[in-house]
Amino acid sequence: MLYKRFGRTELQMPVFSCGGMRYQFKWQDVPLDEIPADQQENLEATIHRAVELGINHIETARGYGTSEMQLGKILPKFFREKLIVQTKVSPVADAKKFREKFEKSLAYLQLDYVDLLGLHGINHAESFDYSLNPGGCLEVAKQLQAEGKVRFIGFSTHGPTNIITKAINTNQFDYVNLHWYYINQWNWSAIEAANRLDMGVFIISPSNKGGLLYQPSEKLVNLCYPLSPMVFNDLFCLSHPQVHTLSIGAAKPQDFDEHLKTLELLDNADKILPPILARLESEAIKTLGEDWVKNWETNLPTWEKTPGQMNIKTVLWLLNLALAYDMIEYSKMRYNLLGNGSSWFPGNKADKLAELDLKECLVNSPQRQKIPQMLAKAHEMLAGAEVKRLSQS
Repeated sequence: MLYKRFGRTELQMPVFSCGGMRYQFKWQDVPLDEIPADQQENLEATIHRAVELGINHIETARGYGTSEMQLGKILPKFFREKLIVQTKVSPVADAKKFREKFEKSLAYLQLDYVDLLGLHGINHAESFDYSLNPGGCLEVAKQLQAEGKVRFIGFSTHGPTNIITKAINTNQFDYVNLHWYYINQWNWSAIEAANRLDMGVFIISPSNKGGLLYQPSEKLVNLCYPLSPMVFNDLFCLSHPQVHTLSIGAAKPQDFDEHLKTLELLDNADKILPPILARLESEAIKTLGEDWVKNWETNLPTWEKTPGQMNIKTVLWLLNLALAYDMIEYSKMRYNLLGNGSSWFPGNKADKLAELDLKECLVNSPQRQKIPQMLAKAHEMLAGAEVKRLSQS
């Protein structure tokens, strides 16, 4: 395993982390005796495999159902100082409830402290205020830190770049969990801001939210050759020194295997990546046209300022992925989450396009003539049954 200094925490962080949202039994708390033995055995085998590989960062959250409870049956068996344990608790209006939720997390984990506590989901102005207002959840987190129950404090986010950067620039956090990978590089300026303040940078879900790369399209496989799409994406992310660790949301012990192929390639990333990046860009231009590829997202309105709160940027992005790289299943999954994803995936899809007048909100877009027909194409191609967030399933 390779390790990077995790910003000001000074932790030696493995470049892969063991994320805890795919191996748990349920997304809701249940009594421990209701967890089937084979489910617990799988989780324990996954953790053992991670630690054997040197992946000693185990990451979970209060919102991941039985994950913490199940981890509590295995983590105390390891030498504590060898593990980096992170949990996350969502900010709420009543900071006392934040503390209560954290105490439940710690009890389920059966640990005396966690190395990393993340405020889970600073996604919009409301959660920002819950976190950073006087007497808010960050103050409680710092109290927990003073009590020795937390070593370092960070936040996770699925929010827009401006909210992420605003939270980073408070200089109140030691690290950030955020989305950034080949197909979605919008948060790069936030990563740069985190680096300027010596914060750790943890990339959320690069293989799932980064494109369902464990079930890639044949076209994407061919474009990423000789790497698998998963290894290509890992290498792309880790070739940037500003990125410290990628989450592997392992559902079983074997899920680490493909990612490990990345490690021996890192020293030659500057030679391996350019031909693949060139092919991906060339295919996008061939499929969508150079003018569209270069400026489709220029001067797009935010979803809050769009009639019907349509998330034009996200809808067009998903259409681009479906057309250029045949990432249809991924695009359908994300598209049909719109309207049902709250602050974690906000805005609506293009189902009411015919009822909306977008002329005014698109007036500054160089693609204003083409965008309505592309939105219609996206809905025709991607619409299906509504999708819920995993935690709502």
